[in-house]
Amino acid sequence: MAHEVTLILGDGVGPELAEAARRCIDATGVEIHWDVQEAGLDVMERLGTPLPDSVLESIRRTRCALKAPITTPVGTGFRSINVFLRQELGLYACVRPCKLYPGVRTFFSNVPIDLVIVRENTEDLYAGIEFEAGKPETAEVIGAINRLSTDRKVKTPPEETGISIKPISRSGTERIVRYAFQYARQFGRKKVTAVHKANIMKHTDGLFLAVAREVAKEFPDIEFEDRIVDNMCMQLVQKPELYDVLVCPNLYGDIISDLAAGLVGGLGVAPGMNVGDGGAVFEATHGSAPKYKGLNKVNPTALILSGVLMLRYLGEKEAADRLEQAVAEVIAEGKEVTYDLKPHRDDPTAVGTREMAEAICRKLARKSP
Repeated sequence: MAHEVTLILGDGVGPELAEAARRCIDATGVEIHWDVQEAGLDVMERLGTPLPDSVLESIRRTRCALKAPITTPVGTGFRSINVFLRQELGLYACVRPCKLYPGVRTFFSNVPIDLVIVRENTEDLYAGIEFEAGKPETAEVIGAINRLSTDRKVKTPPEETGISIKPISRSGTERIVRYAFQYARQFGRKKVTAVHKANIMKHTDGLFLAVAREVAKEFPDIEFEDRIVDNMCMQLVQKPELYDVLVCPNLYGDIISDLAAGLVGGLGVAPGMNVGDGGAVFEATHGSAPKYKGLNKVNPTALILSGVLMLRYLGEKEAADRLEQAVAEVIAEGKEVTYDLKPHRDDPTAVGTREMAEAICRKLARKSP
């Protein structure tokens, strides 16, 4: 069966990684018709927008996209394309597996780590409801808060205070927690842990926890527990092998998925997918690393493993398993891998992005059905 997939090239090292991932996915033998689209800083300079309408049109048509990294300016510039795509396309679940592959350099090399972070993608502080210090509307918001609140008021003046709103809804929480349990059941996972700060934020995180407990009752075959987010961070460093699927509000999911990636070797081996009722976008967890643009240096593993997630989403389980195994074998052998997967980062035997992808393709050729 042929599949049509949108391929977003991204910027920085994005195009190099996109090409590496595409080659490896094609090497599985699955027939994919790639609709190649451009987005990011380079497009912004040419067209005045980092995300042309054609990109959204393509994803809406194919309902499946593999996206290479795109730069998000810090503090200024255009808003995150990643966040925009998730909200515009209703991709409410961000799924980030963090699995330790033998051969990856990490302090936890002897610990069997295989976590999946399920992050709510549309609410929480990332909803982008913000008010800038010194603006008249910010003064109005602070005034309203101070009038309506009986015990908690904003005590600093509006000219020096920025405000962000943290919306958490019952429906949004039900949707993401139910997705986490369904994911656990589909992939043979045993436990779901809800992460929150309900001891302090009783009406937002408290709602998240209460709804999570309700939904958990629908899945008696899956163990359920909850952890306060700061304790969860400590637990993951001390005993990550005790955890399986973590379901989190947006901000905590972002932070914890990076922490968990650090346990298994870093963002270079951390894939991700954003899923909604109308489709999915698959992407590496890491950024665009513009300083390495064109150097054929960056580890392609995260985007290739995102391709593994994509193949499973498309129903190509056997091909996905072969591709993941090929990646694992190349990493375990440690010969044709990028500098960050070597015991020493200045190892002269490290290969480039393209060469590591070629090694994975050769492994796949020997695994063809």
